[in-house]
Amino acid sequence: MATKSEFTTIRYSVEGPVATITLARPESANAMSSVLIDELDRALDLVEEDDEVRVVILDGEGKHFCAGHDLKEILEESSDWTRMRSTPEGKLHHEFTMYWEKCLRLRDFPKPTIAAVQGVCAAAGLMLATMCDLIIAADNAKFSNPVARMTGVGVELLIEPWEMGPRKAKEFLLCATTIDAGEALRLGLANRVVKLDQLSTEARLMADEVALVPPITAQAIKETINHTVDLQGQREAWRYHFMVHQFVSNTETALGAMSNRKEAVREEGGLGSVKREQSGG
Repeated sequence: MATKSEFTTIRYSVEGPVATITLARPESANAMSSVLIDELDRALDLVEEDDEVRVVILDGEGKHFCAGHDLKEILEESSDWTRMRSTPEGKLHHEFTMYWEKCLRLRDFPKPTIAAVQGVCAAAGLMLATMCDLIIAADNAKFSNPVARMTGVGVELLIEPWEMGPRKAKEFLLCATTIDAGEALRLGLANRVVKLDQLSTEARLMADEVALVPPITAQAIKETINHTVDLQGQREAWRYHFMVHQFVSNTETALGAMSNRKEAVREEGGLGSVKREQSGG
C-alpha cells in the first residue's frame, strides 16, 4: 500500500520496501527552490521513521531530472532564505544550511539511495544526484556544470574530481562540457544506462535488488565506503572548496555578474534568461 504525504514541490510514496521521492516542479525543470529543499528533507524524515522502507528512489517529474538551483528565486530574492544572501554572512549561512548540510544528509543517509536521471542533470542537480549511492540514467540524460562561465566554482560541493577523476573534472568544468549517458557510464558517474521509457521500471528493479540486503548490512556497506573516501579526503576537500566558493561568489566579478542577471530577469519579466541559465544553478 502506497503511503502519501502532503507536499507542494515533491511527491512521496511507498510501495513495499521502496520509497520514491519525486521532484515535482516540471515547469522549471525541477529547479531546487527553498521549499523543494525543505520538503525533500522532510521526506527523508519520513523514510527514516518507516522501518519497512529499505531503499529510496529519487527521481524527477517531466522531461528533466533537475536543472540546478532555482535561479529565479535567488535573483529575485523571493524567499526568506534568498533575501538573506544580501550580505556575505547571510549567503554563507544560507548555503551552508540549505546546500551543504542538506546534501551531506542525503549522502550520509542510513538507507541506500538511487537517483533515476533523465534529461538535464545540471550543476546543483548533478550535485544532488551524486549524493545518492547509485545512479541509473536514461539514454537521454545529459550531465553538465557550466557555472564557471557564470563566475561560479562548481557549485557548493565539488563532486567532479571524485566522480570522474581530476583531469576529466578540469575539462568538464573549465570547458563547460556536457556528458551524455554513455560517457557517464564509461567514467563511472552512472551505474547503469537504460532506455528512457524503461527508467522507472529499471530503477524499481534495481531498488528491489538492493532491498534484498538486510538493512544493517546495507547501512554498514554505505558507512564503510563513505568512510573510505573520507579517509582519502573527500569531506575535507569539499569543506575547503565550499569556503573557496564563498570567497569567489563575493568578489567584484561575481557580484557584478549577479547584478547583470538580476537586471535581465527584471527586463524579461520572469524566467526568460534564467531558463537559459538554469543549468548554472
